[in-house]
Amino acid sequence: MFGLTFEKLLLIGIIAVFLLGPERLPHYAAQLGRLARQLRDMANGAKDRMRDEMGPEFDDLDWKKLDPRQYDPRRIIREALVDDAPEKEVTATVSRAAPNPDSAYLQRKRARENAALTPSAPAPFDTEAT
Repeated sequence: MFGLTFEKLLLIGIIAVFLLGPERLPHYAAQLGRLARQLRDMANGAKDRMRDEMGPEFDDLDWKKLDPRQYDPRRIIREALVDDAPEKEVTATVSRAAPNPDSAYLQRKRARENAALTPSAPAPFDTEAT
């Protein structure tokens, strides 16, 4: 329970007796008890509402399987990387052929090299880039 041992709870109780005093301690202990009961009732109410909304499927859920403390990132990655059936290996082929001289890229490049910019000429605009 939150790492609280009996010794720690006893120490907290002794400190509370000294800080609160014997006349106020019963009042605060009763408030703590009421708060614990309210929290328990709220949790049970939420559980009951969930059971009502989900119907019979609620009882079929394996809550331990959904516990985030059971997730081990190393195991998840290992399972994702290791497959039972090896997939067909895909290799990429790279073509070392000369570029097509009629490609639009080379045509634009030649046009830019040949075009002289004059102060009265409009700025170059690439319609495919926008």
